[in-house]
Amino acid sequence: MKCNKTEAVIFDWAGTTVDYGCFAPVQAFVEVFKEYGVEPTMEETRKPMGMLKLDHIKTMLKMERINSEFEKVHGRKPTDKDAEEMHEIFEKKLLSILHNFAEPKPYVVETIAELRKMGVKIGSTTGYTDKMMEIVTREAKAAGYEPDCWFSPDSTNGVGRPKPYMVFRNLETLGVTSTENAIKVGDTVSDIKEGKNAGLLTIGIIEGSSEMGLTEEEYNALNEEEKQTNCERVRKIYLDAGADFVIQDIREILSFIK
Repeated sequence: MKCNKTEAVIFDWAGTTVDYGCFAPVQAFVEVFKEYGVEPTMEETRKPMGMLKLDHIKTMLKMERINSEFEKVHGRKPTDKDAEEMHEIFEKKLLSILHNFAEPKPYVVETIAELRKMGVKIGSTTGYTDKMMEIVTREAKAAGYEPDCWFSPDSTNGVGRPKPYMVFRNLETLGVTSTENAIKVGDTVSDIKEGKNAGLLTIGIIEGSSEMGLTEEEYNALNEEEKQTNCERVRKIYLDAGADFVIQDIREILSFIK
């Protein structure tokens, strides 16, 4: 799939433009499940990343090992009521730490400035709620990053990724003339599916992604062979999910548009 004249790029937030490695929600998810007597692995915790957070918890509870562990601890299968109660705890935990996880990733501020010079509008979607985004957008703006618009699942009747509705709200607000004239960029399988379901050229970003799952320090400490192995693993995840292209970091977006 090719993009015609690019009118807008729609970015994800955590793991794509802010919060290198997407650690804020991971930390909160793990703590919530531990409170319920189940210790999820990093792989289990990250697999549904990018979804509406309530849907994320429901997806984790349906995972075979977690479902079985929950039943052992509580003597019954988890229910939607459990998921809702866990989400309430999750939200409180996340809101208390989000201000520490809104720093723009490397090259984001400069790349957004270049895109704007080229006349490209900047949209965004997220798995966070409006309440969470109040914190993230405030902190990101103070650090130099502010898209032209953003939409959470709160703006689409609680329906998040991989449904395309948040992308459509962006296209409408930004006045994009065709789905062929916009690009979706993200760092999770849910992001890729959201972009493809919306009919956009869709790009996965490797460094600092949730799929990579490393801090900037951890990634930089890898030797070249380890970096290559990790990058190829993430690349395959995106391509298998249907991504049109995969990029190392946000700067490569400029070359697609030029």
